[in-house]
Amino acid sequence: MFFISDAMADAAPTAAQQPSLIATFLPLILIFGVMYFLLIRPQVKRQKELKKLVESIEKGDEIITNGGLLGRVVKVTEAFLIIEVADNVTMVVQRNAVATVMPKGTLKDTREA
Repeated sequence: MFFISDAMADAAPTAAQQPSLIATFLPLILIFGVMYFLLIRPQVKRQKELKKLVESIEKGDEIITNGGLLGRVVKVTEAFLIIEVADNVTMVVQRNAVATVMPKGTLKDTREA
């Protein structure tokens, strides 16, 4: 009988000290916030900038594709670009394969080297 009363006395205070719902989920919320600002937000911003860049490509722009090809845009269509990579050598690439637009004269400088 002596042991039963001690066990009941110990059980009562622990039930009253359960953490609140906010304290339980606060670490998860903080981790998600950090992940959003360090990983998700910059990636979405980069995607928007790349989409804007691809939509603004015009004839005469010099581009680098994701595959590393450097060329001058000869013709622009809805989904494709025709680029000139060397004298009288053209290639068709998808618009979304463009990695970056180079400054004018880049292609000329590489052909001289």
